[in-house]
Amino acid sequence: MGLVVLAVWLFFFLALNSLVHDSPTMDEQNHLARGAAFVKTGDPRLSLEHPPLINSLSGLPLLLLPELLYPFDHPSWTEMQPPDIYWYVFADQFVWRVNHDVTRMIFLGRLPMVFLTLGLALVGFHFARLLWGRPSAYLAFVMLLFEPNVVGNGRLITTDLGGTLFMTLALLLVWRMWTAPGWHWQRWLAAGVGLGLAFGSKLSMLAFVPILGVLAFLPIFNAEAQRRRGVFRRVAQLGTAGLLSILVVWAIFGFEWGAFRFPSAVLAGLNRFSGPMPTFWAGLDQIVNVSRGGRAAFLLGETSLEGFWLFFPVAFLVKTPLVLLVGLVGVIWWGWKRPSTRPKLVFLLLPALLYFAVSVVSDINIGYRHLLPIVPLIIVAVSGLPTAVDGRDWWHGGDTGHSRIIALILAGGILLPTLAIHPHYLSYFNLTAGGPANGASILADSSNDWGQDLLRLQQWMAENEVASIKLGWFGTAEPAYYGMVYEPLPGFPQPEFWSLWANPPFDPQAPEPGLYAISASSLWESHQVEKHVYAWFRQRQPDVRIGSIYLFVIE
Repeated sequence: MGLVVLAVWLFFFLALNSLVHDSPTMDEQNHLARGAAFVKTGDPRLSLEHPPLINSLSGLPLLLLPELLYPFDHPSWTEMQPPDIYWYVFADQFVWRVNHDVTRMIFLGRLPMVFLTLGLALVGFHFARLLWGRPSAYLAFVMLLFEPNVVGNGRLITTDLGGTLFMTLALLLVWRMWTAPGWHWQRWLAAGVGLGLAFGSKLSMLAFVPILGVLAFLPIFNAEAQRRRGVFRRVAQLGTAGLLSILVVWAIFGFEWGAFRFPSAVLAGLNRFSGPMPTFWAGLDQIVNVSRGGRAAFLLGETSLEGFWLFFPVAFLVKTPLVLLVGLVGVIWWGWKRPSTRPKLVFLLLPALLYFAVSVVSDINIGYRHLLPIVPLIIVAVSGLPTAVDGRDWWHGGDTGHSRIIALILAGGILLPTLAIHPHYLSYFNLTAGGPANGASILADSSNDWGQDLLRLQQWMAENEVASIKLGWFGTAEPAYYGMVYEPLPGFPQPEFWSLWANPPFDPQAPEPGLYAISASSLWESHQVEKHVYAWFRQRQPDVRIGSIYLFVIE
């Protein structure tokens, strides 16, 4: 137990020590503004693509700042104009225009995410204890607490970690419901609430609905004399729990009732009617439209407007810690030999595989974070590897030497890379990718460079008495807000940087002398199909690397 306490303290140190020096990342201002506005008004109109549960948790601490101003008189709130990006406009007004306390706002908004990450580790603990026993539960707890992708996303104001937490909890509760004899009403109620929390956290968690439907038909639960009757019961439990989850989601939306506002032409005719949580249904329609249209995706030095089939397979192989990849192969090999472990592995790994498949066929290829819901399932499965090798009580049993060594390797294989990458968790890549130094040529955006290192660049400039730089910035944080003196270079998405791609203020063939600070995503021109602006810089090593920002001294 003492080691667990030390692990928790170490986690809080790593998380807080890194988040206070991370500049606001690309999407954080949008999530924070959504949550703050909902907490202040109870109106979820900004929560079109993201349900308000997780955002509200980030918005709650802002009530500690009574002097904050809310741009509720701005057209982005009153008229929701322009209709496709109004939440971006409102967020920009809220964070950067009408208030001047970005540092405290972002810090307070991030704090609840840290506690949600601890909650995810606790859910993993209970899941592993239920399946494999207490020793594996401690192993799962430590691995979830320090997995670098979990830590990286678990300090930011987004819905990715929250959706992962509540979907993992929902799967745990569904397992308990389906393994109980007969119809256990308390477990059914818990499963319904758990599913509602998951769906009210992130819309993409709805992909688990058909996945759970598949699991309901599999003979992997308690032995039953009448298999067909058991399947019928599981389907009925899932269906009714799903109906209950809709009520929970409606409660999360503050029991919103109003005119529907579907954005697609196909459903626009329904907008003359009113009904419950119109923002939720409009968000579903919006997500489908975005998925069909796709977004610019970057992979292995290339950019596609339609996405890549190999995006998530490559992302999974290069960003997942090697110890998890090897442990996954090991638990499948050893666990399948034991009849008692097969059903548990199927329940954990089949949803992970199916969700992975859904991600692969999606045209939205913008980050490893979209695979985050499968990470806890893999970790809980891998935590059962010592059990699969030597038996259930592998820590206190007899001949358990091999299992203890395996457990220590698994824990160390997660902890050591996390300590080594601190505080640049978003830039983590495993050794098969060549480590963080080579990551920029493989993945961009939230998988590597999400605009998190502007404050560290500012600190470096102050320490080295650098008065001005040439800046190719990728991010929504505003360098001028922090008093930085710079000459803008091509970047994304702010207009002063984005507008320079067609006519860069330097010679791309022979850049003029100066200090160039270029974000990794800008350096690899991740949003440009034709890549010629920074080609000269990509052919040489940077003189200084500040996380995701590369500095070149040209004399």
